[in-house]
Amino acid sequence: MADEWEVLAKQKAKAKQAHQVISDIYKSAHGEDLPSSTTRTFLEGWLARRKGEVKPASYSNYSARVRDFLRWLGKGGDDAIGQLAQSSFVKYRDDVAQRLSVTTANQAVKLLRSMFEDARRDGYLPENPVRDVRPLKSAEERVKRRPFTISELQAVLSVADDEWRSMVLFGIYTGQRIADLARLRWANLDLLQGEIRLQTAKTGRVVIIPLAEPLQRHIASLTAGEADAFIHPRAASHVKVATGQAAALSRQFGDILAAAGLRQITSHEAQKQGRSGRHEIAPLSFHSLRHTATSLMKNAGVSPAIVQDIIGHDSAEISAHYTHVDSPSKRKALSSLPDLNP
Repeated sequence: MADEWEVLAKQKAKAKQAHQVISDIYKSAHGEDLPSSTTRTFLEGWLARRKGEVKPASYSNYSARVRDFLRWLGKGGDDAIGQLAQSSFVKYRDDVAQRLSVTTANQAVKLLRSMFEDARRDGYLPENPVRDVRPLKSAEERVKRRPFTISELQAVLSVADDEWRSMVLFGIYTGQRIADLARLRWANLDLLQGEIRLQTAKTGRVVIIPLAEPLQRHIASLTAGEADAFIHPRAASHVKVATGQAAALSRQFGDILAAAGLRQITSHEAQKQGRSGRHEIAPLSFHSLRHTATSLMKNAGVSPAIVQDIIGHDSAEISAHYTHVDSPSKRKALSSLPDLNP
């Protein structure tokens, strides 16, 4: 064994040759082959194992990341997985940041770190090459979303068409995400109990929200459809069924914010870049309605546990102290929101 190592050292052997010698030594010592795989084979196998374990949206995200990484590696994807060094992942991180965004690049690193940690545990790698790849920081992406003011909400409602006005009202009085509200059906409404019941696409959590009085009046003004019909059919048509992504709706809402004087006008050419282009985080977006509902209720003295239950955030700290929030408590909390539907 020492002689074989000496030959490798003198020849300054490449990784493939070194791996073969190590494999021979491993087999001699253990009586079995050293686990080996190409990067492509391992990642495709990793995807196949995860398909039945995660939600379709998560699997779609994993699959897209694997395809992008293998495309970036090119022929290198067919080399032994052990040949990938930390520097490769740093270069890939920087490439994703240039093509898409710093946030996407950091998410890519996090996912690859998990994948290659599995490779280490399975014996394909002595250590995880992504372990010490640090996330990028960007002043641009440190911009945080903020809540709307009441006057800003009134400005948005004044320029929105009927369906978008309805989406905004549902957003402020339920605190739910844009895709979940777009796919809301009449069957989700229990007008006798005065409640909305829905399962969120992101977390899969079932949320039951009492109807605030202004939202009840708004719903009464709408023409009810069949139980299976969408309340916001035009918005629903822009949500991707498989992944729950609603980028087109977010861009449309951005145009409404611009019309209300709350955001710079975005060129349609920039919008066409979609997921392949760089994305900037704006301080105001549809997601800000969640922050608005949260802030208004907390400012009115509503318990954080009740706010968490209405908005639908999971919190281990809250769960440790509260097991159930009853409907009257949530209804009372929602009554603290201002009336934006005169």
